[in-house]
Amino acid sequence: MRTIILGSGSKGNSTLLIGDKEKILIDVGFSYPQMVKLLSQYDISPSSIDAILITHTHKDHINGLKGFIKKNGTRVYTNYQMLEEISKIIPEDFLELNDEPYMIGDFSIETFPTSHDAPGSVGFIIHDSNMSMVYVTDTGYINQKNLNKLKNKNLYIFESNHDINMLMTGPYPYILKQRVLSDKGHLSNELAGNYLKEIIGSDTKEIVLAHLSENNNTHELAIQTVKDILDQDILIEAAYQNQSLDIGEIVCLK
Repeated sequence: MRTIILGSGSKGNSTLLIGDKEKILIDVGFSYPQMVKLLSQYDISPSSIDAILITHTHKDHINGLKGFIKKNGTRVYTNYQMLEEISKIIPEDFLELNDEPYMIGDFSIETFPTSHDAPGSVGFIIHDSNMSMVYVTDTGYINQKNLNKLKNKNLYIFESNHDINMLMTGPYPYILKQRVLSDKGHLSNELAGNYLKEIIGSDTKEIVLAHLSENNNTHELAIQTVKDILDQDILIEAAYQNQSLDIGEIVCLK
């Protein structure tokens, strides 16, 4: 599985997974013309995408979904809780509704609920023949039952949205600060580090911090905070809002 984060942040989110045969997008948060441009960097046509997974229905995750489906007719995998919102955007004929683990070609997909102010919000545990990945953005917390499912995967793409001090001393109005800090908001650098410390294991090869706030965080601060908490020799990167990050292929060697 080759993983490319096309962009990550409050202005748009999308990640490309390339398997032996299938290509999957997680979220289509950029306009369709932007998605065409982002994919073209890797010589990939939108028509070659086999499936789209949706984390939740906020605009920065589905902004280009309507145009993408209209142009390409790609199947969209989502759950019943998102149906009301998703069906306002695209015809139900293009939807695959499932709350259970399912397969897309060689990809095994399992969802788990995240805590965010959007109906049916989920993260993903994804396996193929070579590797395992956890993908989680936009959540205020992760409960212990779900943490147990996330342990010892090869790759973690994991929200590290804000530094608490930067948020509290920054320009956001108080009500927005409270939303970000709430159980239905976003993970801070410290929370991300503490969760990751509990779930990474001997098979973990890389961590990519995602959905960083442009106003309340920096790449350097997020990475350093998580590194200090983990205190382990492991590769940690941070995704960008305005440029892609090609993580490449991570193979689980056992």
